[in-house]
Amino acid sequence: MLVYEDKLSGDELCSDSYPSEITTDGCFLEVQGSWVVKGDVEIDTGANPSAEGGDDGGFESNEQKVVDIIDAFELVEQGEYGKKDLMSYFKGWIGSVMEKVAEDEKDAFKKRVQTGVKKLVGMVKELQVFTGPSMDPDATMVFAYYKEGAAAPTFVYFLDALNEVKC
Repeated sequence: MLVYEDKLSGDELCSDSYPSEITTDGCFLEVQGSWVVKGDVEIDTGANPSAEGGDDGGFESNEQKVVDIIDAFELVEQGEYGKKDLMSYFKGWIGSVMEKVAEDEKDAFKKRVQTGVKKLVGMVKELQVFTGPSMDPDATMVFAYYKEGAAAPTFVYFLDALNEVKC
């Protein structure tokens, strides 16, 4: 299994155990999330506890419906971002990631990231923005949106900002 780690913060942000595809000319790794139930789940066996002398007070469930990727990687949702906020973040972030990109890849990275930033800024009203568990505002952010008709979000990661770590 591969785990994708942020080059800036070291946060684990995703893994290859989720359905994914590389998009936007190699700029993004888009990963499909899904809703899962977490916690104690009541299972109805069909028995009648009160007729059998059991407690008929019911079951106190602490089940929660969560998005698997957010839960597994402890992603922290940030507030809403406007176009100006997003552009301001990208200006600092691109410089930080550029330092982590190999010298012979820098020109290709600039081209890819420009296309990716344009796409995300154009979708700003549809995006949810997340940080990793360190909540470092200067680290790589993760973006999520709902594809048309989708029941769960698709997560968007900048490929150049991720390290692949074998587990």
